[in-house]
Amino acid sequence: MAETKREIERKYAADDSGLPDLTGVAGVAAVLDQGVAELDATYYDTPDLRLAAASITLRRRTGGSDAGWHLKLPVSPGVRDEIRAPLSGTLPPALAALVRSRVRDGEPVPVVRLRSARDVRHLVDADGALLAEVSLDTVRAERLSGGSGTAQWTEIEVELADGGDPAFLDRVDKRLRKAGVRPAKSPSKLARALAETDPGPLDAGAGAGSAGKESSGKEGPGGAGSGKGGGKKGSSGGHVTAGAYVLAYLREQRDAIVALDPAVRQEVPDAVHSMRVATRRTRSAFRSYAKVLDRAVTDPVGAELKWLAGELGVDRDREVLTAHLTAALDDLPATLVAGPVHDRLHSWARERHGGSRRHLIGVLDSRRYLNLLDALDALLADPPLRRAAAAKPAKVAAKAVRKDVRKLSVLVEQALWLPPGQERDVALHEARKRAKRTRYAAEAAEPALGAPARKLVKSVKSVQKVLGEHQDSVMARTTLGELAAVAHAAGESAFTYGVLYGREEHRAALSEAALPERWEKVRRTTAV
Repeated sequence: MAETKREIERKYAADDSGLPDLTGVAGVAAVLDQGVAELDATYYDTPDLRLAAASITLRRRTGGSDAGWHLKLPVSPGVRDEIRAPLSGTLPPALAALVRSRVRDGEPVPVVRLRSARDVRHLVDADGALLAEVSLDTVRAERLSGGSGTAQWTEIEVELADGGDPAFLDRVDKRLRKAGVRPAKSPSKLARALAETDPGPLDAGAGAGSAGKESSGKEGPGGAGSGKGGGKKGSSGGHVTAGAYVLAYLREQRDAIVALDPAVRQEVPDAVHSMRVATRRTRSAFRSYAKVLDRAVTDPVGAELKWLAGELGVDRDREVLTAHLTAALDDLPATLVAGPVHDRLHSWARERHGGSRRHLIGVLDSRRYLNLLDALDALLADPPLRRAAAAKPAKVAAKAVRKDVRKLSVLVEQALWLPPGQERDVALHEARKRAKRTRYAAEAAEPALGAPARKLVKSVKSVQKVLGEHQDSVMARTTLGELAAVAHAAGESAFTYGVLYGREEHRAALSEAALPERWEKVRRTTAV
């Protein structure tokens, strides 16, 4: 079974002088010699090094106290989550699943072998508690595929103890720098090994799992954010076009989907929601920027993104609804709670979660999902650009946002004219979906349009929030009706469900009453 460990460490270049004296570091009572461990690690990756390009390492290591398979996923500079699995002859399925969004149908192959002599010291406090582990590593690297070079170097590694204060590493850093030790230029042993055993640079474009280097299309240069202001120059000196601007935004979303895949599998909080938002932003950009990208090509991909967002929403919607109903129930006076309402709600949530969780993992393991990721890669590598792609980003973005605002206006006005009831509920839900798309379009336009787009994002988000609260109330009432029916059939009182239902009706009424004022702010916003 795989286990996860948060790894917080810093690496330093070392010379023949060895480890400096660290007994003077504040808080360190003793430096304990742990001896020398011989480590032998084989690193795995795709032939085009997709994992390394994304700062992900996958290795099988023998020797030391943690022999086994290790998968390291980046969290922030100097911080990684290490997922460990027992030593075996083949890649454990649990780790294979966590790299599937990048590896796809490929099979990770050995790319580098690192053999290290690790001289270990423990920094402990006055109570003997471990503060950090410091090691002097003498490393020998051998390229196994994609090259045939070798390399050798020595480095110092300082790893914070589990649950330790990261500020302690600053104190160690100060002592090492005073002794003339400087941070390593490479973020990891693997990165240095790849750089020193093969003169070819890593393909940064493969970081999201693409099979090869992506072009920026027919538009020339323009990375993420390079279209700010609509007139800045790209890296080659040419003006960034709308095509390059939109493609940079789409790459950000594709990268987010791929990077969030392992987090969704591990049930990291908010990962499902974030992945769902990335799919929606991508689909929204396809539709909002139809003048830039040919919808004959993007529509089929957009349809698959809609499918994925729907599958992700099954678990996410349950999660949100459970949290809301639980809070609403806890808020009721005890005199209004009749029967085992808490138990029934929790049972409903567990059953839904178990089933939806298994279903979601099945989706992420499916051929359809992998085909979608491949389709996104292919579209970005060879984008179906239209004539407007050659225009300035600000001009195209402004027109796209104005069009979305007009469509949102029609839906909101229609909903406000309808009398309260199911038809109005449906109309408000449609307006909510359009509000999300308008907000995403405005967010995508922010680098090009600046403050006006940010102002529009804020006002539309306010409308989206009140429409979301209304839709949440609709879903809560549906669920409460189902729970009440089950409780009644079991001979239990349905009184509490009725009380909660009434409160949800009141909640919906408040949302509907707040909408006109929120919408008026959007109308007054001169965003583009």
